[in-house]
Amino acid sequence: MNTVLKYAETLSYLRPGQLYHRLLFKTFRPKPDLRPAPEVNGRCVKKRAFAAAPDCLLGGCRFRFINEEHEIKDASGWNDAGINKLWLYNLHYFDFLRQPDITGEAGALWIERWIKENPPAAGNGWEPYTLSLRIVNWIKWRLAGHELSAEALHSLAVQTRYLGKRLEYHLMANHLLANAKALVFAGCFFDGAEASEWLEKGLAVYRDQLPEQILNDGGHFELSAMYHSIILEDLLDLKNISSPLDADLYITKMLRWLAVMTGPDGKICLFNDAAHGIAAAPDKLLEYAAALGFRTEGLSVSSSYDLPDTGYARLQRGDWTCICDGAPIGPDYQPGHSHADTLTFELWHKDKRIICDSGTKQYIQSDIRRQQRGTAGHNTAVIDGKDSSYVWSAHRVAGRARIIKRFFSREMFSAAHNGYSGIIHERDWIISEGGLIIGDYLQGAGTHGIALMFHFSPECKIFIIDDKTVKIDCGEVSLALKTDCDSMEISPAAGRYSPEFGVEQKSPVICFKTRTVLPFKITTSIYVI
Repeated sequence: MNTVLKYAETLSYLRPGQLYHRLLFKTFRPKPDLRPAPEVNGRCVKKRAFAAAPDCLLGGCRFRFINEEHEIKDASGWNDAGINKLWLYNLHYFDFLRQPDITGEAGALWIERWIKENPPAAGNGWEPYTLSLRIVNWIKWRLAGHELSAEALHSLAVQTRYLGKRLEYHLMANHLLANAKALVFAGCFFDGAEASEWLEKGLAVYRDQLPEQILNDGGHFELSAMYHSIILEDLLDLKNISSPLDADLYITKMLRWLAVMTGPDGKICLFNDAAHGIAAAPDKLLEYAAALGFRTEGLSVSSSYDLPDTGYARLQRGDWTCICDGAPIGPDYQPGHSHADTLTFELWHKDKRIICDSGTKQYIQSDIRRQQRGTAGHNTAVIDGKDSSYVWSAHRVAGRARIIKRFFSREMFSAAHNGYSGIIHERDWIISEGGLIIGDYLQGAGTHGIALMFHFSPECKIFIIDDKTVKIDCGEVSLALKTDCDSMEISPAAGRYSPEFGVEQKSPVICFKTRTVLPFKITTSIYVI
């Protein structure tokens, strides 16, 4: 696809309002409003417990985010062009105020430094998303029993006013909800007419967006279990501070969805942009929800379960659990966290993840970002070396696969997509006590190159047994991966697995490939040997 067509197709999915707000966001910079802060609302500031964050402040000026460590010795560090921008964003979020061992002196020092070294409207810290998370974290710091100086309270008000004029309507999705949460937090924390305006503005966003962004099966419409978990914690936080937002029904449905999308190892699926260690772990979210009065006892999943609105399905039988991706690419107007992963899956034997998504290492445009978003980075079929959806740059999608067929039963899940021009890929997953059978059906005409990709966890070792069979040694158990096709070539490869941001591990990959005339059918079996 040439550059003009690529941009044209990508932009064609945007809503008209996004284009207007993108232009406005680029051309209009509000002046910071430095008026005194409103009074603090005395009814809001009783002590509350929030979900803890991992240890990020390691002591002194040294921080660890996304598996990278850097020191922030002076004012230049906050916007150091030599440091990963996502790392700098994490620094400005101030999540470290919620790490269990931080002292009041350390928290106050870093708040004071931020105010002095990040003047209004300059740098990464004044972007809407970083503003949103930091506003919430400073208020949580106060609600956890720490003090905020007069300077910090004034800065909070200045930040909130600026954010209120920079809501991310050009991006929408999870960014807009993060903006709304900060406005609601500030609106509850402060008192008076101005705080009431912040509160109502934030509530209006939630009331407008939640019915669209949280689908009927409880999943967030960006189809990432990581972002789903972040938004779920946001709603729990709003419940915790007794905000006027009534989101209990959404929370209940989101807890169920999260349980379905959590593997027997207690960790979320890695479909689309997702990584472990960013959002709170599922068990921590369940604990937090239970502390706020939500029933969580019956949420553990021990059988197959369908999520028809997001498109995912869980098949579970005996020692086997398979979570299947029969989902669309994501919201058409914001697929920035989407991968070309249609009809992929992850597979567990007991509590061990055996077949895994390649994960997400980084958000910058790079070879590994391209690989991990591309179809070959997932456990599905690649046709003629192309991606099922046209992912490009770090967060862009042009043409995209559509789900055209879907069926679920306790033992079987089936879905089909049309992402390859003139070709339909249909896949069946059938689970039993003995293992998993995958049927791939490719309908179309002509001769095409076909590659079936299987990415294994780094601990697995691969041995080719014959021209149809691969042995997978997973430590405590050995499995066989076997096809029924005489014409497939078995091609082992070295993959790159990123279960966390900033992590890259070598992992074995098996590719069954052939060049054949369509229509074509192949069955692959996975079982214990």
